[in-house]
Amino acid sequence: MGEHAHGSDEATAGEWRKLATLAAASGVFGLLSLVAERFGESGRPWALALVAASCVAGGWDAAIDGWASLRRRRIDVHLLMIVVAAGAWIVGAQAEGALLLFLFSTAGAIEHYAMDRTRGAIDALLDKSPKHARRLGPDDAETEVPVSELRPGDRIAVLPGELVPADGEVLSGESAVDESNLTGEAKPAPKQAGSEVAGGTLNTWGRLIVAVSRAEKDSALQRIVRLIREAQESKAPSQRAIDNWGDGYAIFTLSASALFYVFLKFASPAGCETSAQDAPLYRAMTLLVVLSPCALVLSVPSAVLAAIAAGARQGILFRGGAAVERLADVDCVCFDKTGTLTAGVPEVAALEVFPAGADRRRALGAFLTLESATTHPFAAGVVRACLKEGAVQLPVQGLSNSPGQGVSGTVAGTRWSVGTREFVGGSILPTAAVPAGAIVSEVWASDGAVTVRATLVDRIREASRPTLKALHAAKIRTVMLTGDREEAAAAAAQQVGIQAYAAALTPDAKMAAIRRYSAEGHVVAMVGDGVNDAPSLAAADVAIGMGGRGSDAALESSDLVLMDDRLERMVDAIELSRRARRAIRFNVLISVGAALGMAAYVIFRGAPLPLAVSVHEGSTIVVCLNGLRLLAHRPRK
Repeated sequence: MGEHAHGSDEATAGEWRKLATLAAASGVFGLLSLVAERFGESGRPWALALVAASCVAGGWDAAIDGWASLRRRRIDVHLLMIVVAAGAWIVGAQAEGALLLFLFSTAGAIEHYAMDRTRGAIDALLDKSPKHARRLGPDDAETEVPVSELRPGDRIAVLPGELVPADGEVLSGESAVDESNLTGEAKPAPKQAGSEVAGGTLNTWGRLIVAVSRAEKDSALQRIVRLIREAQESKAPSQRAIDNWGDGYAIFTLSASALFYVFLKFASPAGCETSAQDAPLYRAMTLLVVLSPCALVLSVPSAVLAAIAAGARQGILFRGGAAVERLADVDCVCFDKTGTLTAGVPEVAALEVFPAGADRRRALGAFLTLESATTHPFAAGVVRACLKEGAVQLPVQGLSNSPGQGVSGTVAGTRWSVGTREFVGGSILPTAAVPAGAIVSEVWASDGAVTVRATLVDRIREASRPTLKALHAAKIRTVMLTGDREEAAAAAAQQVGIQAYAAALTPDAKMAAIRRYSAEGHVVAMVGDGVNDAPSLAAADVAIGMGGRGSDAALESSDLVLMDDRLERMVDAIELSRRARRAIRFNVLISVGAALGMAAYVIFRGAPLPLAVSVHEGSTIVVCLNGLRLLAHRPRK
């Protein structure tokens, strides 16, 4: 069966309006036919024409979709409804057939409206996309050009109250930029020279001169919208399961109705029917209606699509229905330390060169050169400290990387290594003087004769401790996995209140730890930056990336991305995922319960077709509206 019970997979935005118009026309013609019946005109040709017009309007879209499915050699619910309506005419129950198609088309319009709302919440992001930009020439003269013509390196002016036309870096000026459409954060972020800005965000009060860094199609806004649309198109595991047996269930429905008809035909005494409702064909068609799985087919996507849209508005990017469903089951969360639980911008507290008589300028130049070639979170602080002392970056040859350990390269004819003490072969030295309780990390460099040690101090994110407390309250285990030293890991673990930690881990060891937790029966989520933690993110059941830092890698490698790096968003994401799961379970219960309950009633007692249609389409509408409720989800304070 198709992905949506009442519409094709390629349903276009706003199609619900066409369906609503057809449903309204069907209802008007149906009411006019009832008026004719009230005045005893039901047998007249023009009265029958009103009923036929009601059926045509109500069944138009179903007939088109049913024929398309039949050409693909598939049986879907549209075809089933057309068959039932045709049977109603055969047994002389034209009014019931018209009511069936009216309610079916009305439910289809409501379903499309619900799905359109979820997609509309995403398309609203594109409404924030500006169409023109103020490009500056060599003489600083402003020229208004389409945003599509901007190229990396162009300079643009952004005035107060204007949308930022493209991703870039602020060259001059100060302001605050509202990034809520990307991150969900309502408070504008301060911007000055050196700050990064994203296209589609709102400049609030200052004039900014920005150097464009990405073309329009590669902007953060466009990438996010593209990824969310891909997420909405991907199916959740439960949805795939329903689709897998959908065709078989449609055949079962037809077969069961046919067998019921045969049984009634041969088991009922001839002439015992007191009304059209007692006719075997009428009762078989009623069973066909109640067994049609419209509501069940919609039970998962109605909730999943709404959850994806609600998350996007809050800076939470689910990369598919599988992530929404799987996150609800997570009972163990593993965290990287640097840049996840800590602020990730450690500053150098001490920069030492050993032995004391070594050429400090030469050693720091090599240190600066190799650290400039890495993306490790510690590198920026080391580079700043070396530049502050006047070190100069030099050419490097034979650069090699050892993940989780360090880098090596030849600088000025000498082979240097930068990374952990064990990697560079440094000797044990007295600890540098740092404030008590500080989270201390070390980066070493050595050429075999000269050793450099940078002692860095990081700080805990303000949101780390409350986030972990909220996870513990939700009975979720928390673990910190870090490649840093035992002393730094212990200090960080104590400050954030995490339940367990492991230090001095290589990327492979982190991955092994996650697999061990999975083998113990836990559903594991890993939170990292999407770059250094790639193996452990891949090993986790749910990979959660911090989108603000290394956002390109995080967007591509994670199942879930926290767009503004706010750790507390993870608690919101888990809550939203669990609400979506409850909505799915409720939807399945309603759809299956209504189908089985009415089927039993039809088989053992008999039921009028209008009642069966009302229950069938009513359950479909309830399922759609229950999923739509998730669009109103707001995180708890």
